Amino acid sequence: MQRLLSTLVVTGCLLTGLPAISLAQSLPGFTLWSGVKSENQLPFRLDFGGQTNAWDRYRLRIPAKRMKFAASQFVVNYPQYYKGTLDPKKIEVRVKDKKVPLSDVKWDKENRVVEIYPQEPVPAGSDVELIFSNVKNPAFGGMFYWNCSIQTPGDVPLARYLGTWILSIS
Repeated sequence: MQRLLSTLVVTGCLLTGLPAISLAQSLPGFTLWSGVKSENQLPFRLDFGGQTNAWDRYRLRIPAKRMKFAASQFVVNYPQYYKGTLDPKKIEVRVKDKKVPLSDVKWDKENRVVEIYPQEPVPAGSDVELIFSNVKNPAFGGMFYWNCSIQTPGDVPLARYLGTWILSIS
């Protein structure tokens, strides 16, 4: 009887665990020893699973508590070893689930920087989502640290670090 119960428990875990594992591939998991303090890790979602050499959509989120200042520009930089491709025409900013009009998006491939310019500054205390659509993931997987900073509006714009998204492509 005990052996049958153990078998049922293990089988149940396997059957219900597999879908959870495949879904977790596209979401940030629990990260140990990343070098980035947990309070500086930003949430994200990879809509199509983060598979190598596949098309994807990155939803890079900035919680309202991290937006302590208004943002006239978002600056996203990524590591040299990230060999994916981005489509600057398919990048958008959403604030409280509403699309924000952009005046420009610049992708500097050599310096691995994406600069996003909203037409109007994004207010402090807003939940922000940077959506990168039409992304071709790198051919080789790994952990990729994407850093986010903002420029504040005013006479002398100041760059302010908001946090890091730790993307896992497998």
